[in-house]
Amino acid sequence: MQRSSMSIAVMAALALAPVLAPANSHAAPAAAQPAVRQTTQLPRNAVPTHYAVSLTPYATTRTFSASVVISLTVTQATDRLVLNAADLAFSSAALSAGAGQPAQAAIGIDLDADKQTATFRFGRQLQPGSYQLKLDYTGLIGTQAAGLFALDYQNGGATKRALYTQFENSEARRVIPSWDEPFYKATFALEATIPAGQMAVSNMPVAATTRLADGRELVRFATSPKMSTYLLFFGLGEFERATTTEAGTEIGVITQKGNVGQARFALDASRDVLREYNDYFGVKYPLPKLDNIAAPGQSQFFSAMENWGAIFTFEYAMLLDPRTATQENRERTFVTAAHEIAHQWFGNLVTMAWWDDLWLNEGFASWMESRTTARLHPEWDWHLHAVHTREGAMASDALASTHPVVQRIATVEQASQAFDNITYQKGEAVIRMLEDYVGADAWRSGVRAYIAQHAYGNTVSDDLWRQVEKAAHKPVTAIAHDFTLQPGVPLIRVADAVCKNGKATIALTQGEFSKDDATKKPLSWRVPVIARTVGGATVRTVVADGKATITLPECGAVLVNAGQSGYYRTLYTSKGFAALAKRFADLPAIDQMGLLADAGALGMSGHMPASSYLQLVATTPVDAAPQVWEDIAGTLAGLHASYEGRPEQRAAFERFARARLAPVLARVGWTAAPGEAAPVANLRSTLIAALGEMDDPAVLAEARRRYALRDSDKDAMPVALRRPILGVIAANADAATWDALLAEARNEQAAMIKAEQYGMLGASHDPALARRALDLALSDEAGATNSASIISHVASQHPDLAFDFAMAHRAQVEKKIDATSRSRFYPGLVRHSADPAMVDKLNAYADQHLAADARGDVKVAIASIQYRIKVRKERLPEIDAWLAQQK
Repeated sequence: MQRSSMSIAVMAALALAPVLAPANSHAAPAAAQPAVRQTTQLPRNAVPTHYAVSLTPYATTRTFSASVVISLTVTQATDRLVLNAADLAFSSAALSAGAGQPAQAAIGIDLDADKQTATFRFGRQLQPGSYQLKLDYTGLIGTQAAGLFALDYQNGGATKRALYTQFENSEARRVIPSWDEPFYKATFALEATIPAGQMAVSNMPVAATTRLADGRELVRFATSPKMSTYLLFFGLGEFERATTTEAGTEIGVITQKGNVGQARFALDASRDVLREYNDYFGVKYPLPKLDNIAAPGQSQFFSAMENWGAIFTFEYAMLLDPRTATQENRERTFVTAAHEIAHQWFGNLVTMAWWDDLWLNEGFASWMESRTTARLHPEWDWHLHAVHTREGAMASDALASTHPVVQRIATVEQASQAFDNITYQKGEAVIRMLEDYVGADAWRSGVRAYIAQHAYGNTVSDDLWRQVEKAAHKPVTAIAHDFTLQPGVPLIRVADAVCKNGKATIALTQGEFSKDDATKKPLSWRVPVIARTVGGATVRTVVADGKATITLPECGAVLVNAGQSGYYRTLYTSKGFAALAKRFADLPAIDQMGLLADAGALGMSGHMPASSYLQLVATTPVDAAPQVWEDIAGTLAGLHASYEGRPEQRAAFERFARARLAPVLARVGWTAAPGEAAPVANLRSTLIAALGEMDDPAVLAEARRRYALRDSDKDAMPVALRRPILGVIAANADAATWDALLAEARNEQAAMIKAEQYGMLGASHDPALARRALDLALSDEAGATNSASIISHVASQHPDLAFDFAMAHRAQVEKKIDATSRSRFYPGLVRHSADPAMVDKLNAYADQHLAADARGDVKVAIASIQYRIKVRKERLPEIDAWLAQQK
């Protein structure tokens, strides 16, 4: 599953503006001891082997009727069967000893809405053996992305309705009574009765279509391989499909009618990625087809889902509309496809046994997406995003509210909250570190062995470590346990180098980087470290038992974590940092980004002067790599936001930030140069957005000039500048401009562009316009799945206002959020807050509306608020003093 995407500029600011992650206690099990696993919420007395599902959806009334015949094996004598079921009404239930055998009706059906179970009682002991359970039932079609849901959109001036399913993590039970846990793999044979002329799609190809007497069609799909329930998919609507092939696999893209041309890039990307993965994994993709289905709308929880053979992707993360598509959109489309196709192996073919090991799915898919994007699109310099990944993880992992990568999951709500920065980004960063430690060839050999051994089965993390260790002949498991079974971020302190006989010797000591608890006793890790002098050869060691000594073949400024593959913070002495700062321009771009990130995070946490980051920014060459300046722009924008309510100090900071960023924008210009590198286009957008946030007069004037000419001059607002210009205009809108933006949103017919335009209405700095946007979000105007995004946009500028509004209208807001997102949506609104009163509000919300074990996101939000308050109180004055000295 791909989470809702985050802009590059926002990712760059993570070091100084902490983001949200779910929370458990910072205390952890000993690194060498795997956590006790919660492996089921159902009795382990029966195992399903096959589901034969017959589904009849009624899109107009948003209901469905269905039946399922489940082939199962009873393993322990019992008089009842307990399955997962939610919001289903059963009309009959009967059990037989097999096809053609007499059936016994259940004597009772007990539904438990809280546990989301249905218990079928039979009045006699069922002895171990094979059975078939036939169930007839009805259910509901929702309006949010959970279970079977409907999305309405405009096409050709008419309102259309399409149906889709979203079952991860625990929503298959809303459509099929089932053993809805990843451990219970089975095969699926799906048939659906549908309106004639519509297209139905599922995991497998259509095996047969029969015209019924009433004019409808019965579509039967081929039987799937053995898989978990959350991977089943069904879609229905007025679609069109384009295809290509790769190694005998038919690859398809499916869109609403008229949009398939916008999916051409995604189709080509899927073919290239599938070819790459067939080679990398050493096991060919096993299904006969692989579709990617584009859907209008959005979710607060995810942007794409890896259903086996039928990937579901919201249009904004897949389609490239020529009116709006930018370089960043192309990158997002490719990365999303690479992530979801990686899941066809990591997650679908081999599945974690329980949600404790979700990172085996998401961390590995994230790592494969990055590796593959860098490999297949070297012109994008995607390897530099390794620093973004690490920073996204550490922003959460250095708070007391963090949790281990492998975490104990006991409830459905906890499983939903596990889709976070730790699972995705820390998982990816740790994999990158371990791959670098053992070598790419050994790592791939271990992954191939893991996939081959566990195909169609379930695993835990140690199953992977065993195979990698066997291939690498290195002690991978011990290091992997340190970084996955305990939370937190190692801190490597680097002593001043001792130069003797032309060689430099440095002492390394390991502590722990914490943003909110400097007094805690540090945990212990075995940390792979790579170091070099600037321009020199690299040397490797493992810091164990808290210390190590490393000797470099030459003297000079010493860089630790060279190449930035390590998951740790690096803290130099003032002398060591000054030496690196002096040679900053000589560092590779990835090390410039890493040094900036460490300086920012360590400065904001009090481990080094808060001005250290700005000192590096002040010496960064104007012609540094675009990604370096993009990170700087994003981070300066994050710092700028911290000055809210302090106009005099903010003005001083703005002068510094503008003085550094404006020359970079002048260098890249507002107009793309012929043949310019792809990352420059992203930098241009980020600079316009950042300088616009800082009220740069030249940028505001140019954005307004171009916006005013948009209808009369086609070159005034080209596609590449449309989004940053509109962002500046929306943020600084007056009432008349806001009304004009609203009119444009209302007149837009394309669902993807329409949703984006409505979202921008929530971005105004003006509290009065923000309130208008919130009122708009409660209406049906923007679309059922887009309203929550408007509220989130308001929260980016007015977090307290958005939270108070959402709580005051909670019953209405709940209808506009998919169930999987609800417990995290409200805390997420205040991720930019620095109001101490918000802590009490969050606790009151949790006490009233959340179970005790579903408060992870609340705890993280509180930790983030308290950290932001600390930064404003303790760090900004240091920065103010430094800025005053620069005059």
